Parts: sequence; structure tokens; C-alpha cells
Amino acid sequence: MAGGGDDVRSDADLLAAHVAGDRDAFAELIARHRAHLWAVAVRTSVSDDDAADALQEALLSAHRGAHRFRSDAKVSSWLHRIVVNASLDRMRRERHRRDVTPLDVTADTVVDPTDATGHVDLRLSVGGALATLPADQRAAVVAVDVEGYSVADAARLLGVPTGTVKSRCARGRAKLAVSLGHLRDATAPDVPGTDRASAASDGGGTAHPMHPRRGGDR
Repeated sequence: MAGGGDDVRSDADLLAAHVAGDRDAFAELIARHRAHLWAVAVRTSVSDDDAADALQEALLSAHRGAHRFRSDAKVSSWLHRIVVNASLDRMRRERHRRDVTPLDVTADTVVDPTDATGHVDLRLSVGGALATLPADQRAAVVAVDVEGYSVADAARLLGVPTGTVKSRCARGRAKLAVSLGHLRDATAPDVPGTDRASAASDGGGTAHPMHPRRGGDR
């Protein structure tokens, strides 16, 4: 368990109790995992404010959709995916808003690639590309390449075999390499998740379009 109060019920039991009408069960469940879920939101958001909004949206979604939880998955993995999806959805919406908002650009305007806005735009591009991946590939890529989990730890987190994580990462990275190919030759700031100077290999020849936030076995 990841903290929380004195309730000895399992995560699955707490979620089932919530669905059955226990008003305190969901709060106890989230208390156990809040620190981890907040870290996930921060790693997959542009700012702490966006992370806070994404986490709130994710928890509301989990609260309302608990009856759809499949018992063959881990509750922690289910919550993790909901937070990742909420964060990336916010990125995608923000990217779309920026794309459709007219810009007041004059001939004398010079774009500074080190400006904070450039960092935000780049992360929105990455977030938008991640959001287009199938859910299983997105979860694996985010866990390994964004959050920096080892393949073994990501497998435990997602509740799947290590070979499944590797194959999902390989397929997801191949798609991201196409989606984010325009960034490789661009002059871009070094932000977490987009290290174009380090196109490492996964042992199978698939280039990494993402840069892990922390070390881990591949």
C-alpha cells in the first residue's frame, strides 16, 4: 500500500465498497496513492497548475467511472492510466487552442528558442503526439520514457509481463518518431521528454523520441 489511514481493506475492496455506496472508501483509496498520482500528473503536464487541474479531472473521472473497473487489472494501474490520460488530454486541448488562436506577429518579431514559451510549445507537441497513441502503448511509453521506470517496474505498475511493456514501447516509439520527426532538426530547448540529441536504442533498433526523467533498466 502507498500510505493512507488505518483501513486494512485492499485497493480493490475499497473501490468495490465505493461502488456499493461507502462514502469514505474512495477517499481512503486516493489517500494511499495521492503522492504517486500527483507525481505522475506533474511529469505529464506543462506546469504544476495544469497538473493540479489534470489530477482533479482524473479523480473525478475515477470516482464516477469506478463501476467500469475491471477486476483483472490493478487498481493502482487503473488510477495511473486515468491520470496520464487526463494530463495528455489537457495538453492536447491546449495545443489545439494555441493552434486556432490568431497570433499578432510583426515582421520584427524574433523567436527566442530559449524562451519559456518555446519550452511550453515543445511539451505540448510531445503531449499531443503521446495522446494519439493507443492507450496501452501510451501507458507503457509514459511509464518508461517519461516517468523513467525500468521495464520491470513498469510491468509491475501496469500489471503486464515485461515482454509486453517492451513491445508496446517499441511500437509506440516508432509512431512517435514519425510524429515528432520535425523536432529532430529544429533548434529546441532541452526539456524532459524530448532529448533529440540522445536517440538511444532499445536493443531492437527503435530510436527513442523521448528522454527518460530518471534512470532505469531497459
